Amino acid sequence: MGMFCWQCEQAAKGTGCTVKGVCGKDENTAFLQDELISAVKGVSQYASRAAKAGKRDEEIDVFVAEALFSTLTNVNFDPARLENWLKKAGEMKAKAKAMYETGDRKPEEVAPDKWPSISARKEKYGEDIVSLQELLTYGVKGIAAYADHACILGQTDAEVFRFIHDAMSYLAEEEQTMERLFELAMQAGAVNLRAMELLDGANTGAYGHPVPAKVRVTPVKGKAIVISGHDLKDLEELLKQTEGKGINVYTHGEMLPAHGYPELKKYPHLAGNYGGAWQDQVKEFDAFPGAVVMTTNCIQKPRESYQGRIFTTGLVAMPGVRHVTNADFSPVIEAALKAPGFDEDVPEQTVLVGFGRNTVMSVAGQVIDAVKAGKIKHFFLIGGCDGAKSGRNYYTELAMAAPRDSVILTLACGKYRFNKLEFGDIDGIPRLLDIGQCNDAYSAIKIAVALAEAFGVGVNDLPLSLVLSWYEQKAVSILLTLLHLGIKNIRLGPSLPAFLSPNVAGVLVEKFNIMPITTPEADLKAMLGNDAEAAA
Repeated sequence: MGMFCWQCEQAAKGTGCTVKGVCGKDENTAFLQDELISAVKGVSQYASRAAKAGKRDEEIDVFVAEALFSTLTNVNFDPARLENWLKKAGEMKAKAKAMYETGDRKPEEVAPDKWPSISARKEKYGEDIVSLQELLTYGVKGIAAYADHACILGQTDAEVFRFIHDAMSYLAEEEQTMERLFELAMQAGAVNLRAMELLDGANTGAYGHPVPAKVRVTPVKGKAIVISGHDLKDLEELLKQTEGKGINVYTHGEMLPAHGYPELKKYPHLAGNYGGAWQDQVKEFDAFPGAVVMTTNCIQKPRESYQGRIFTTGLVAMPGVRHVTNADFSPVIEAALKAPGFDEDVPEQTVLVGFGRNTVMSVAGQVIDAVKAGKIKHFFLIGGCDGAKSGRNYYTELAMAAPRDSVILTLACGKYRFNKLEFGDIDGIPRLLDIGQCNDAYSAIKIAVALAEAFGVGVNDLPLSLVLSWYEQKAVSILLTLLHLGIKNIRLGPSLPAFLSPNVAGVLVEKFNIMPITTPEADLKAMLGNDAEAAA
């Protein structure tokens, strides 16, 4: 059968996984995911054509988003679930075809569902076309993930789904050009901004705007459940169902920012955050004396020691792991009550969260005054996905080396590299501001734009440096959003995507001056040197 996958930052040998994914997926799972992507193209070809005739179907839209999300890194490792997705894809294609061909419209031949392998496409189109195809595909996967999160909370936009169909439909076409692929990739950045806006509105509409909150990161005595991932709706349901049952609920990984939302932090048994980023979960969940819930990505194959007390929800699936359906967390609660729980309080330690755009902009005047007075001389955005690959200590060292007159904005699970360190404050403004989850890049963008407007300059003219870490496909969609906005001089690491050909990488360097990270010392000198040049 063979496999080749290079969609994440941990691609084997920096080129691609060919035997087994570094993420843990086997050859069969990789094959089924590739088949599902091909099947989605078949659905989208008809849905895209139907949309041009003013027709759409919500079931088809949601299916395509969920199917794409299922192929993200560390989401669905279950061949049986993937086969079910493939079966449903056939049904959705038939439905989309019938929708398109209603009325006087004559049947139209579309490209076959089977999309050639990466090696076959390289032979046919060359590595640069394939590189842009992959860039667009992964960007669309990220959009689909954010659109699905927003949809769960009742927020949708037909134009987001329409673009997903248009992009996937084009990728199925015989004729492929670099110009059109690059144009679609930049459009993906714009559409992803809208998808993140929808999700921001969904989260804040349901749970209020985040407010600064101290979050306990050491456990307290009692029965326990830890919930990881991104899905705040799952957390809310779990909190409701565990109320009054003597169970403490802890967040993990990307769920940490939930503590800043007023409608979630009001639950007294939301006890704190346990552990760190996704890649440490096997060791952390093994030591956790309670039940574990995985929402969205990133799940890893569990050890036998906790396989009987870990559960998945939504699109997440792993063979041998029980799946929660219809938001019924009673099996999780039962497992938590049977487990020993923590036998004592551990001395309290805390981290600070809740610095979304509303909070930051509420003190914008204070921030602007501090900049004008020379008390804040630089802003760094250091964040993104964390991972197990070596080289990520760079982000810890960079944050620690940032000058005392600088402020660090952070988001996503990359924050765990330094969020327990003490950075102090500048006139009461914390030097480390945790903006939230990866999708809260929307908040970071709004903050940057507001500061630029306040100073009467462009975002690229601010004393602001973006240093990003990436791992999976949502990070690709966020990068495309930043490029769509014309933001330049982004540093990206720990390594550049394996799917970027030298020529495509060269175009991104030429247009946006995107660059790989080097060393904390050299990069810090270069970033602060830009401030000096601007001042001169």
